[in-house]
Amino acid sequence: MNDFDGLIQFATVRELEYLDAIKAHGSERKAAKALGIARGSVSKAMGNLKQRAVLRGYSPKHDMTHVVPDGYVVQGASTYYNKDGRMAGQWVKSSLDDQRRQDLLKASIEAMAEEVRGLCPAIPSPPKTSADLLTVYPLGDPHIGMRAWAKETGADFDLKIAERLTLAAVDRLVSVAPPSDIALILPLGDVFHANDQSNVTPGHKNQLDVDSRHVHVLQVGIRTFRHVILRALEKHAKVVVRFVRGNHDPEAVWALAFTISAFFENEPRVTVDLSPADHWFYRFGKVLLGATHGDKSKAEQLPGVMACDRAEDWGQTKHRHWLCGHVHYSSVKEFPGVTVETFRTLAAADAWAAGMGYRAGRDMRALVYHREHGEIERHRADIGIL
Repeated sequence: MNDFDGLIQFATVRELEYLDAIKAHGSERKAAKALGIARGSVSKAMGNLKQRAVLRGYSPKHDMTHVVPDGYVVQGASTYYNKDGRMAGQWVKSSLDDQRRQDLLKASIEAMAEEVRGLCPAIPSPPKTSADLLTVYPLGDPHIGMRAWAKETGADFDLKIAERLTLAAVDRLVSVAPPSDIALILPLGDVFHANDQSNVTPGHKNQLDVDSRHVHVLQVGIRTFRHVILRALEKHAKVVVRFVRGNHDPEAVWALAFTISAFFENEPRVTVDLSPADHWFYRFGKVLLGATHGDKSKAEQLPGVMACDRAEDWGQTKHRHWLCGHVHYSSVKEFPGVTVETFRTLAAADAWAAGMGYRAGRDMRALVYHREHGEIERHRADIGIL
C-alpha cells in the first residue's frame, strides 16, 4: 500500500478530490493548478490529513501502520528493531504529549470543517445601524448535550430543550436590542456538556449525565449557533464570534469554532476569532471587554491580567468589563478600574449540581455599550418567559 492509498481511509470528500488530483498530475502545485485553487489550500489540506492519520496510528515513514478503531486515538507507539535495522515489533500505546495531542485534534477538526466552507447563504444587511453602539450576547455555559431528569433535579433538560431555549432566548434578545453596528456573540465556555464520547470531565474524570451520542451533540451545537449568527446578521451590520474554552469542552469547542468559521468564510460581515488564548479581549472606543471561562483565573486576578495583557488599551479606555461563566450564577464584583461579572446559564442543574444544593436562576442577557459612555442598557430573557 503506497502512502496515498493508505491516506484514503482518513480523507474527507474534498481531501479525496485533492488526493486524486495529486496522483493524476504528480505534485501538489500541479494539482492545485488543475483544480483552479491556491497551492496553499492543497498543501494545508494534505498536512491536516496526514496529522489526522497519525492520530489513528498511520504514519508509514515511522513504521506506524497499525490503525486503531474509529473513535479512538493512538496515545503513542514504541517500535523495536533487530540488529539488521528491520522492524521486529511494535507496541501501539505508550503516551503522547497532551499539548501535541490537542494540536493534532484541532488540525483534524479543522480539516473536517472544510466540508461546509463558504456555505452560508447571503443575508441582506440591515438598512440602518448605529456605529456608536455595540451589543454583546453573552451565553453562560450552554451545556448542550447535558441530561437532567425533573424528578431528580427539579427540571428536565436534554438536547431538544437546550436548542429550543437558546434559539428562543436569542430571538427575543435580538428583537429588543437596538440596531447596533456590531454584535458580539460570546459563549462563555462549556458550550458542550461533554468533551467526547467518554462522557467524563477532561480534568477530574467525573462522570457526566449526557443525552445522545457525542456526534449528535456536536451537530445540534453547530446548528444552534449557525442560527444564532444568522439571526444576529438580520439586526447588526457586523457580527464578531468568540467561543470561549470551557473546562467541560476544551477540545470539543474547536469542532464548533472551526465549523462555524468555515461556514461563514464567504460572509464578510462575520468574523470568528480562533485564538487559542484563555483570556480574550475586545476594544470598542473607550470600552475594553475581557472574556474568560473562569475555571482558572479567579475574579481577583482578572483586573491585573487585563492591565498587563492590554496595557495600551487600558490606558486609552474608561469602561472596562470582564465577562465570565463557569459558576452558573449572576454576580458583579467591582475593582478599581474594572468590573468582573459572571453570567447565569439557560441549562437546568444536573444531578450533581442539584445534589449540592445549587439553585441559581436561569436566563440570558444582552448588553449594550456606547463607544464613549460604556454600558447604557441591558435586556434579559428569563427561563419563565421562554
